Amino acid sequence: MPKDVNDKKEKKENKHFFKDFKAELKRVIWPTPKQLVNNTVAVITIVLITAVIVFALDFVFKTVDDYGINKLKEVVGTRNEESNTTTSNEEKNDTTNNTANEANNTTTNNEVNNSTTNNQANNSTNNTTTNNTQN
Repeated sequence: MPKDVNDKKEKKENKHFFKDFKAELKRVIWPTPKQLVNNTVAVITIVLITAVIVFALDFVFKTVDDYGINKLKEVVGTRNEESNTTTSNEEKNDTTNNTANEANNTTTNNEVNNSTTNNQANNSTNNTTTNNTQN
């Protein structure tokens, strides 16, 4: 018995659903063929205008991006060249200064060595003279 009751309820609900569905479709205000064409043309026109705007913006941004990237590469490349040139000049100056310093150090060392040798020679001469005088 419970099966029969459930089956009857389902059939009744299905009939009720389709009746309501049919009643709703009768209440719908369907567009006339002229309205349908006008609305379709309006939608297609808006879609095309939007597509053109998106294409134009994409093209502009791509062009600006390409130009901007290339311009940045040029600027960075120029700065790197200037930096390398400056670094090379600084290295040349450092090398020149180091060479000059080494030359000065060598000269100073030679002078000190000569002075030391002269002093030693003078000292031995003085010692010899003193020894001779004492004898």
